[in-house]
Amino acid sequence: MLILFNKPFRVLSQFSPEGDKQTLADYLTIPSVYPAGRLDYDSEGLLLLTDNGRLQHRLSHPRHKQAKTYWVQVEGEPTAAAVQQLQTGVLLNDGPTLPAQARLIPEPPQLWAREPPVRYRTQIPTAWLELKICEGRNRQVRRMTAAVGYPTLRLVRAAVGRWCLNNLAPGDYLVLRDETIGA
Repeated sequence: MLILFNKPFRVLSQFSPEGDKQTLADYLTIPSVYPAGRLDYDSEGLLLLTDNGRLQHRLSHPRHKQAKTYWVQVEGEPTAAAVQQLQTGVLLNDGPTLPAQARLIPEPPQLWAREPPVRYRTQIPTAWLELKICEGRNRQVRRMTAAVGYPTLRLVRAAVGRWCLNNLAPGDYLVLRDETIGA
């Protein structure tokens, strides 16, 4: 089975407790499922979980390069040159990134309000980018936008491979059986 879970902001991508932070166990009671990849504590959106070891490996191993699509709210209004830089690859402290699909987008209309909300500053505008990457380095999207001069304020993963958030609210999930996922 494959579970599409909309991980809320400030939830760990693990079942085991860590301090007083919320975990997947606060939302999912399905036995013997494990995350296929991870999503940072301060990021939100699509997290895939499965009870199938082969599927978990296929979804999370870098060799299989599952494309991940992110909606990124950044501080400032990115220039065409900054978007082009994201598209050609960005030099990070652990080496250059692969080219990304990057484009400016309006705020996604199906996006939910975040709690707590992103800080609002009247003198500094914000903008939204859609980034699609095939790598999965630690905090990669945040580091990429910062490297081109536009720090990330909010990061929402909208899709992994062919699976999308669709209309899942934060904390909600959808269970797909093996025959519908091609496992």
